[in-house]
Amino acid sequence: MAIVAGADFGTLSVRVTLLDSEKGRLGTAVAEYPLHRRREDPDYATQSHDDQMEALVRATRQVLEQTGTRGEDVAAMALDTTGSSVLMVDDAMQPIGPYYLWCDHRAHREAREITELAHTTGLEAIEWCGGVYSHEWGWAKLLHWLRNATAEERGRFGTAIENCDMVAATLTGVTDPAGIKRSVCAMGHKWMWNPKWGGMPSEEFLIRVDPLLAGIREKIGGEYLTSDHIYGGLHAHWADRMGLKAGIPIPVGAFDAHWDALGAGCKEGDVVNVVGTSTCIIAMAEKTQLVPGVCGVVPGSVDPQLTGIEAGLSAVGDIFEAIARRAGKNVKELAQGLESYRAGQTGLLRLSWDNGDRTVLVNPELGGITLGWNLIHTAQDELHAAIEGTAFHTRIILERMEEYGVPVERVINGGGIPQNNATLNQIYANVLNKPVLVPDGVPTSLGSGIIALVAAGVYPSIEAAQAALCLPFKTYMPEAKAAAVYERLYALYRKVYFAFGRPDASAVVLGDVLRQDAGWTGSRRLHPQEPAGRSEGHDLRSEAHQHQDG
Repeated sequence: MAIVAGADFGTLSVRVTLLDSEKGRLGTAVAEYPLHRRREDPDYATQSHDDQMEALVRATRQVLEQTGTRGEDVAAMALDTTGSSVLMVDDAMQPIGPYYLWCDHRAHREAREITELAHTTGLEAIEWCGGVYSHEWGWAKLLHWLRNATAEERGRFGTAIENCDMVAATLTGVTDPAGIKRSVCAMGHKWMWNPKWGGMPSEEFLIRVDPLLAGIREKIGGEYLTSDHIYGGLHAHWADRMGLKAGIPIPVGAFDAHWDALGAGCKEGDVVNVVGTSTCIIAMAEKTQLVPGVCGVVPGSVDPQLTGIEAGLSAVGDIFEAIARRAGKNVKELAQGLESYRAGQTGLLRLSWDNGDRTVLVNPELGGITLGWNLIHTAQDELHAAIEGTAFHTRIILERMEEYGVPVERVINGGGIPQNNATLNQIYANVLNKPVLVPDGVPTSLGSGIIALVAAGVYPSIEAAQAALCLPFKTYMPEAKAAAVYERLYALYRKVYFAFGRPDASAVVLGDVLRQDAGWTGSRRLHPQEPAGRSEGHDLRSEAHQHQDG
């Protein structure tokens, strides 16, 4: 028997879980930290490294006290974080300002310039990150910082480092950029790193993007390692502060969604939708193959023995929160009664681009679209349509992955939202027309605990640890009637998605979309509690509308 700690740094808090190798989860504690935004600049999103570390101390001590566990009995600690969340540090590893958090979108211009030059010069790396470099990723954020930093700040620049690597470096006492170990997960998915072309993009390419990048490539140095390697031992300073034993192994970290997928039981052939403020879609395959529009295909990024594939939606829970906020409610209040809505009932078709499109269009400049409004629609109707829209968008992504050889044998809904939203899970099953599995319990931070158990030598592999500790599943089966409605609506969604989303789209006839989608002519929308007693009519959603003369 062994006890380990798994830490999961999210957008607003860190969650620390103690995991027993035989009993499973012993307890979890959460500590919050502030996210800094600016009303005058909606693209701005930063966070303090010190705030994160203080929260880690609080959460670790809380979970030890809560479970009655002695700190000296904890055999290892592993951590994952958001990404790409980038920190600029000096030569002593001290932060020069805050993190550019994953949801900081200020680097639009920089991302476009990198993308355009990559295609002009035939840079192979751009094809491995979906054909478009994102404003959410490392090089774009670093270049934005260089362009906006003072001369003094640029003069202090030692390196740029991902959140997961910075936390591990801090915990293990690294005080020189030369001692950094870098996560293959972070650098492969967000920095165009791959041993296939010798690591990073060339110095020549970077200087052509902007001369400010001269000499930066060699400063993004260190070892590039998968998470089956040890970053170092826990430094005495942090061991004392957290109440743990000095020297316990800290493995190389990764992104939260990738380890959440492991905690949800992801194996080859599975796709895990890690549904939270956004959705990260994680799959694994033996074969390494390009998938156009998918933001990362990286060997070893999830399970070191397999190729990790990452895609996702730029906003999901954030969209639900925004709809509820505009209605003066929280999501839980607004969602009451959604379980009685039928497929397509609202007459609304909603595209989930409120924070841009991460996959497969990779276009941050898109905005959310809702089609089919009339004068009696409610915020609750929009919330239901938004859930349907995120499910449709997920289907677009899964079909693209399957088209390019990624096996999609099981769909698992992980992350925080599926634990508390049976309506969402059922809609996803109906839209995807596949069984949707949901861990029967909270899988968040379980993945980091699994990595910690392997690092401590308790289990010989990730697969062995998963078999012992992953949660059983609840299964949501597709409902034939709803799936048939969604099959027809999906054809409309797909047409609108590519017609509005691609600036180079060919002309598309859209005159039938509102007629079929909203179907208001000669019909009225049923209230969720009204009986559906309508005969078939011209409107697509015959299950949800009732004919009315005049």
